[in-house]
Amino acid sequence: MQEDTDPVQHADGLTRLTSPMQEFTMSQVTTGLVVFVIGVAVVFGVPLLL
Repeated sequence: MQEDTDPVQHADGLTRLTSPMQEFTMSQVTTGLVVFVIGVAVVFGVPLLL
């Protein structure tokens, strides 16, 4: 049985992996949290001010 997570080999030699397989850095986590906090502030803050 073949798994659905097989990497795709491109012509330039690079391998593309699906997101759940990729590692991420603490910098990326921090950026995601900052974007999340700003988004929550906009979604809940703007209606409360109006």
